[in-house]
Amino acid sequence: MKSSRHLIVALALALVLAVLGTTPPRPAPADAPPEEFSAGRAMADIERIARAPHPSGSAEHAALRGYLMQRLGELGLTVRTQEGQFPAEARAELDRRGGKAAARVPLTNVLGLLRGTDPNLPALALMAHYDSVPGSPAAADDGAGVASILETLRALSLDRQRKRDVLVILTDGEESGLLGARMFFAQAAEARRIGAIVNLETRGGGGKANLFQTSARNGEVARLWAQTAPHPAGTSLATFIYSVLPNDTDLTVALPHGYSAWNFAFIGRPGLYHSPLATAANLDRGSLQQMGEQTLGLAQALTQATDLPSRAPDLVFFDVFGLFAVHYAPSWGWAMLAVALVGYGLLASRRPDPAEMLRGAGRMLALVVLTGALLWALNMVSGADGPVNYYDRLAAIPRLQGIALCVSMAMTVFLLGRRPASVSGEVGLVLPVWLAAAAFQAFAPSAAYVLTLPLLLGGAAALVRGLVPRREPRVLLVIVAALITGYALLLGYSLLQAVGPALPMVCVLSLLMAVPVLVPLRAPMPVGVVRGTAGLLLIAAFGLALWVRWDAPAASIATYEQVRSLGEKG
Repeated sequence: MKSSRHLIVALALALVLAVLGTTPPRPAPADAPPEEFSAGRAMADIERIARAPHPSGSAEHAALRGYLMQRLGELGLTVRTQEGQFPAEARAELDRRGGKAAARVPLTNVLGLLRGTDPNLPALALMAHYDSVPGSPAAADDGAGVASILETLRALSLDRQRKRDVLVILTDGEESGLLGARMFFAQAAEARRIGAIVNLETRGGGGKANLFQTSARNGEVARLWAQTAPHPAGTSLATFIYSVLPNDTDLTVALPHGYSAWNFAFIGRPGLYHSPLATAANLDRGSLQQMGEQTLGLAQALTQATDLPSRAPDLVFFDVFGLFAVHYAPSWGWAMLAVALVGYGLLASRRPDPAEMLRGAGRMLALVVLTGALLWALNMVSGADGPVNYYDRLAAIPRLQGIALCVSMAMTVFLLGRRPASVSGEVGLVLPVWLAAAAFQAFAPSAAYVLTLPLLLGGAAALVRGLVPRREPRVLLVIVAALITGYALLLGYSLLQAVGPALPMVCVLSLLMAVPVLVPLRAPMPVGVVRGTAGLLLIAAFGLALWVRWDAPAASIATYEQVRSLGEKG
């Protein structure tokens, strides 16, 4: 009789990999080697930046500007400001958020130049914004970006042989509509000197600092990042998703100018976004470390290079649990699909049963549809059926992730706990996944790896099973299942952090990845266990949804939204 001990081992290993892949690196202490990035050193700037809220036009904002200009001067940069004014509409919104009525609000960018040995080369720009929303100390958004740049500059200044100038752009008015960036790229003479740009942002207070956006035709841009990041975090799936979302950062204004570009951000601890609790003490120092060391790695490579990355065909790229980065041409996805087709086809030919194969395909489709429908329904139960406070929903993301996990497990157990019980049925599960991957590969090849790569690994294992029919390669199946399921858990966790409050259904992508490689390891469960387990998981999901709906507004809600949220919830 088949035992599920191999399934348990695979799931345990997958959980370890998922935790590894979602955990930032350990922050370097203040006494780390001087040529390295140190979150411990950068925290001194965070403490100063986040001592109080500093919205544009405030006295604290002006005091912070003076501090930043002093710090840049101490690091050997030539410093100047670029002056402008908030337009009336942006000023009115800033006044509404801050509860004030200012006659005018100055718009002031801080610009610094660290000279290299060859001023004729296009400059590298490092960009972050130094304004906060009213009521938030903004240790992360964007204190982490500003402090990362200062620590990067400190390390760069030690290299007397760097060729390329480094331009620092600390923008004002980002929280009011990218105003400082718009002013800089429209008016500043320095904008014409830039050849490459790194922008730093956050939406939260921790988590992995991901490369989530690049310039167009990013082949060389992605390759350089993969080669220089000590603890890489980023995927071409994220860059694809971000390209179709209506979100903007300061880099949005820069990209039309054709620079080679990288955009980094972390979005963990989502409740801290624009929050009064976004203090230095609540900032994840590992996130700061990962943001800064990726920035420094790129900056060192770019300032020492004679040539900047040029436009090249897009690459598929992703980090492997934060250990290293992989990149390859998107066309390889078709070869992966071919291997999967051969491997699963050979496995099915052992005991062909077309009817059972169709039933397996039906079960997979039912799993996707029912899971997605239940997640949508429970999202409505959790409060998404009426007016919602954006920041309160961000604070609820950990519970929304719990709902998604419970529902996904419940439907998997209910539909696949007993069947399919044949090889043909297992192959049938793969058919909808293969078709989805082929469509993904055709229309979004740089993002399709999330399905084509699992199909490649699963297809290779299926090929071995087909060639050696009398001896199941259990160790191989466990390794493949652990790798794919670990990445599926990581991906689901990350996607729900990004879009979970509005689209929890995205986690069905993780089911498409993991289910085909987990089912061959499980022993069929008694019908009572199947129903009981699925029922308990759904009850837990329903309970979490009611908790989110009936819970009081989160203490982390942005100050300017707290009064409104009290009237909408509780």
